[in-house]
Amino acid sequence: MSAMSAPTELAPLPRSLLEKAVADALAEDLGLVGDITTNATIPADATARALLRARRPGVVSGLEIARSAFHALDPALAFEAVCADGAHVLPGDTLAKISGNARAILSAERVALNFMGRMSGIATLTRAYVDAVSGTKAAIVDTRKTTPLLRAFEKYAVRCGGGRNHRIGLYDAVLIKDNHIVAAGGIGKAIAAARAIAGHMVKIEVEVDTLEQLKAVLTHRVDAVLLDNMSPATLREAIAMVAGRALTEASGGVNLETVRAIAETGVDLISVGALTHSAPVLDLGLDFIE
Repeated sequence: MSAMSAPTELAPLPRSLLEKAVADALAEDLGLVGDITTNATIPADATARALLRARRPGVVSGLEIARSAFHALDPALAFEAVCADGAHVLPGDTLAKISGNARAILSAERVALNFMGRMSGIATLTRAYVDAVSGTKAAIVDTRKTTPLLRAFEKYAVRCGGGRNHRIGLYDAVLIKDNHIVAAGGIGKAIAAARAIAGHMVKIEVEVDTLEQLKAVLTHRVDAVLLDNMSPATLREAIAMVAGRALTEASGGVNLETVRAIAETGVDLISVGALTHSAPVLDLGLDFIE
């Protein structure tokens, strides 16, 4: 079985980001003395060929970080990607062919598979959500519920699965939540304060739990409203109230059983924390060949 090609070309992650993450992961795994099992059993000049394969069906993500892991230990190693990030694969499909120093392949294997398995799991779950809302206007977006220090990779994986990224961190967009509103002294005060300091490129979104809160928000200029934990019927009312004046985002209570009904309300975005905090790892394996 051959892997399917990726649906669209994805902008790559910066090389410096890949190399730093790999260096930290290898340092954690190799410690001060290196891979004592491999170094004891494999001659230093031995070479090998290996195949990186899928053991479960899913969507691929992380080929370049896997490449970086192997190249960190053997810059001369050959890493040939057979498919692209975003491709759907079946059990037994080959994702990459690897040849070079045997010690390097063995010592980098787990780091490469850990990154790729995690990222491909996220891409696979994201694709399931994207497929579930197919034919509606709703886009599936992620959240900040990511593994510390791995956010860039996990959000890239969401893109591989056909989803979109919400804000990357606390620094690139304003999202006024219920606690901000309480601490600021009300919705109007919170929005006015945010508008006063936000640059012209910074979007402002406000979270609401009720239609009454939404009515208050809509007396101000905002870019998006986050409609939290609303039933499909209430979402329809909310979207009618907004009437195109801001992007609408549904959040809370979203799973693969409920997401279609949420999408059919006409909401623009559906944010799903599970994409990154609950995605199972995609089972991948690396096997030496003759």
